[in-house]
Amino acid sequence: MRVVLAEDHFLLRDGLIRLLGAFGHEVVAAVDNGPDLLTALTTHRPDVAVVDVRLPPTFADEGLRAALAARSRLPALPVLLLSQYVEPLYARELLADGAGAVGYVLKDRVSNGAEFMNTIRCVADGGTVMDPEVVTALLSSKGRDQGVGSLTPREREVLAALAEGRSNAGIAEALFITEKAVAKHIGNIFPKLGLHACDSDNRRVLAVLAYLER
Repeated sequence: MRVVLAEDHFLLRDGLIRLLGAFGHEVVAAVDNGPDLLTALTTHRPDVAVVDVRLPPTFADEGLRAALAARSRLPALPVLLLSQYVEPLYARELLADGAGAVGYVLKDRVSNGAEFMNTIRCVADGGTVMDPEVVTALLSSKGRDQGVGSLTPREREVLAALAEGRSNAGIAEALFITEKAVAKHIGNIFPKLGLHACDSDNRRVLAVLAYLER
């Protein structure tokens, strides 16, 4: 894959470059600030962007802002956010367009290179991956509507697993149920959240977004 990397800490940036290279990926640009990130993304149009949320010059959400600006110009540009912090608002904004190809991973929970590469590949392939701690924070947000409130505990577990980017097989394995049961739960979730069959919509992404926004 062709990767654009945004990380302001030299040692971590250099380590990520080496790790990506070791797995056969090409870092076409490695930047340390928001403006350079936006330029790199729109110039190189990478297969995936790996982005630290907090970059110079503001050290607030500069990385996220640059990634969102790039996705507005290049719809569904794959973006994996790396952060030290659980910020539900960041995840909501990243998910807001419903296009998928997004992820939010906490730096201190990345402990395996191969697993991290699988996460990057999932996002590059159009998947949605959320760290379980981010999902927990999002699911604990206040103000859920009646549709969300009508979900059963098992349906909430299935939806949380969807937010982590799991396939039906992965959800079945994680929850110790059959794939048929997973499909049934997902089929029940969609109408409860007002999501009906539509060829142009990714209902899995929209279901996660509808739940997290409430």
